[in-house]
Amino acid sequence: MDQHAPSTRPRVIAVGCDHAGYPLKPDLLAHLEALGWRVTDVGTHSATERVDYPDFAALACAEVVAGRARFALLICGTGIGISIAANRNPAIRCAHASEPTTARLTREHNDANALALGARMIGSALATDILDAFLEGQFEGGRHTARVAKLTPAFSQDTLA
Repeated sequence: MDQHAPSTRPRVIAVGCDHAGYPLKPDLLAHLEALGWRVTDVGTHSATERVDYPDFAALACAEVVAGRARFALLICGTGIGISIAANRNPAIRCAHASEPTTARLTREHNDANALALGARMIGSALATDILDAFLEGQFEGGRHTARVAKLTPAFSQDTLA
């Protein structure tokens, strides 16, 4: 099975956020559903109960790694902490994006399977544009394939020799 082929993963996106990311989540969930994506919402479900972003990054990324979701959408206050937490999983390539071009290029060049957004940094309209660019991006392969292979858990220096 080609891990980079769009058809090999379900049209499901796992969404996770902490309390700081929660205010952005309802608009993005509605947008995803309007686009025909099935959403697995792993929480949190409140802006007032303090929770830890690594927990929700792990839950959403586990859905991707298990093959139940094609992508993870992660939201915290800045997007930085939750992206760091997501990238602790060796099977995840999470990009933090604050504008659409980065989101598109991370799909095209890095075959990112997770997107991190900062709810305190961007509004709903920009977040929607970033999410659309991420979802519309397709991995280009070619010269990027060997680079992405170096990011995967099975990589060793001998892999590309």
